[in-house]
Parts: sequence; structure tokens; C-alpha cells
Amino acid sequence: MEKFEILESGMVPLTIENVDTDQIIPARFLKATDRKGFGENLFRDWRFTNDNQAKDFVLNDNAYAGKILVAGNNFGCGSSREHAAWALADYGFRVVVSSFFADIFKGNALNNGILPIQVSPDELQAIFTAIDSNPSIQAKVDLETQQFRVDEAGVVISFEINAYKKMCMINGYDDIDYLLSQKEAITAFEQNRS
Repeated sequence: MEKFEILESGMVPLTIENVDTDQIIPARFLKATDRKGFGENLFRDWRFTNDNQAKDFVLNDNAYAGKILVAGNNFGCGSSREHAAWALADYGFRVVVSSFFADIFKGNALNNGILPIQVSPDELQAIFTAIDSNPSIQAKVDLETQQFRVDEAGVVISFEINAYKKMCMINGYDDIDYLLSQKEAITAFEQNRS
């Protein structure tokens, strides 16, 4: 996984609520087991018609760009498919902001290098308002201090994250990488146990 410390980026506003994993990546695209290539079908049915014509959808709007998706309440609900996180990551998103995440989606996101930042409904609205007033406005996400900032709009939000997942993201570890980083301590423990 790529290390995550500080991210400065534009934001993409998805004001839709109750976005489920089948909307994030439709089931018909779940045939691959490799994580690559899912991004091209992210929000496929919202982005394109059946004959591949672009629809009026935020990911098709050149006014918005960045590695931060700001989504409506209850993002990632529905089935537990990890492919939803794969599609978001493959598309280029590193952060998803919402006022509520489905638990399984949140875990899948963290396991795949995407930082889910849960904010209050009022804070979410303030972010949407900032983006609406300036589509190219920049946000700063500092994982070490656990802060999400949109300085131009005066938005400063502290967020929570599991300490283990925070450490893994900062170091670019998945669970296996973390265990491998502890190899010397594990070996020493085993030798001293005899």
C-alpha cells in the first residue's frame, strides 16, 4: 500500500445519499480477482449510458478533480464487496468523506489504502457549500494530526481513526506487511519462550 501522511487535493462532490456498493461497482464487473481495472467502471451506471455515452454526472464534469470524494450520508451500504474499495482506489481516490459509512465498507476502505473520514451532517454540508462556491477549492488531510481542512472556507475538522489502522496507513502497511515489520520481535519472543 502507498504511505499516507498528508494529502492536499481538490474534491469531487457526490451529494447522493445511501450510495450502495452495487452503485459504486455494479455486480456484472466483479469477475476479476486482480484489484486493477475496476476504476474504469466506478459508478458505471451513473457515468455512462448502455452505449457508453457520458451522462451528466459529477465524475464526467471537468470542473471537479481530485483524490477526495465527498459523499452524501450512508456511503458504502449494501453488500460487503471489497471491490467497491478497489474501484475507488483504482480510480484514484485516497479519501472519502461522509457523515456515515457502512461498517464493512469502512473496513474495506482502510484495508485498501482509502481513508474514510466521518464528519457531522453540518460539517458535511459546510464542505459541500465550499465546493459549490469554488469547484477547484483544495482540502488538506493530515493523518498524523487527524485533521481535515479547507482553509479557504474556514473548515477545520478533527476525525477519528483506529490507532492500528492509522499506523498501517502512515507506514503503507497492509496486515501482512505489519506482521513482517514485527519479524524480529516475533523471532525474539519465540526464542525466549523455549
